Amino acid sequence: MRNILYDNPSGTPTTNMSPNKDLKGHKLLLIVPWDPPAGYIDGLHKSFPGLEVVHSNWDTWKESSLPSDVADEDWKTVTILLTGPKFPTKEAASNLQLVQLQSAGANYVLDNPLFKDTDIAFCTANGVHGPQIAEWIICTFLAFQHNIPRFLDNIKEHKWERSWDDSDTQDAVHQRVGILGYGSIGRQVARVAKALGMDVYAYTNRPRPTPESRRDDSFVVPGLGDPEGLLPSKWFSGTKPEEIHDFLSADLDLLVLALPLTPQTRGMIAAPQFKILEGKKTYVTNIGRGPVINTDDLITALNEGWIRGAALDVTDPEPLPKGHPLWDAKNIIITPHVSGNSTSYNQRLLSILDINLHRLSEGKEFMNRVSRKRGY
Repeated sequence: MRNILYDNPSGTPTTNMSPNKDLKGHKLLLIVPWDPPAGYIDGLHKSFPGLEVVHSNWDTWKESSLPSDVADEDWKTVTILLTGPKFPTKEAASNLQLVQLQSAGANYVLDNPLFKDTDIAFCTANGVHGPQIAEWIICTFLAFQHNIPRFLDNIKEHKWERSWDDSDTQDAVHQRVGILGYGSIGRQVARVAKALGMDVYAYTNRPRPTPESRRDDSFVVPGLGDPEGLLPSKWFSGTKPEEIHDFLSADLDLLVLALPLTPQTRGMIAAPQFKILEGKKTYVTNIGRGPVINTDDLITALNEGWIRGAALDVTDPEPLPKGHPLWDAKNIIITPHVSGNSTSYNQRLLSILDINLHRLSEGKEFMNRVSRKRGY
């Protein structure tokens, strides 16, 4: 069924698949730690009469192995897999064609032989996090701007401390947010920020000079985000330090780090970058991966006042140990990697899977496909 699969020179995965409207001969294995919504599997059978669907209630994020109820002989017949960070060997799952990941990040698959040494399509859940993480980003920024952490501390002390200074709070109007990594999360941040009256600058690793290049074809909750790429007033791009420094020098009030973890992004924000941000006392938010920031340099930047504050949903190390000096840094908000949590997460994940099942049946390219060239 699979005729050709390769990464084209631009880095965009390309697939030439034969249409199979009913998905006859395909077997979908759902390895998720929850039961599919009522009627979901029946709906799949209605859409794809030839598709066999098997569900294994198993948490691949907590368990050290794959579910024991999937026998070796079963893997030979699985062609489509929904899973977290646990995978069969390429020898065991010799007929596998599509792996739908539960996460937006794919850094944990890059060195796995099932990804590295095959042409199996791996697709992320990119897009499921946009609404809730954008809320977290704007929430933590506004909380800092409006002194909410201090007032929460006052509640514990039963302390009424009112300021009579009308100039002690800077609202978001005309402040500038720079979004380093303008993907699905960044685009929803831009949408919310614009509604608050903020200016938006976007940064991508590849140039986006044309309207077509600024489009985003990954999953988006209908009516949200910035799929056409119309919201930023200015675009930056590149991978060289001087190109990133040009972006960081653009008078940013809020810097949002929404980057995957790759060799290029590891340690991208360190002392030299924090010193650039000192001019505007930029507030820094990281919801991507902890190692994108040099933690020791972040502590220095906070305690020395190079930046006005920081909100982290990811840290390095993670989990952040009790007693680590980052906990006591000035003007810090830390949450334990929970900004992506939402009661709508699973429904959005299944929506992406549904789209890719339809694309498989039509012989079209998958949504959110991980590029073997770029690593995300």
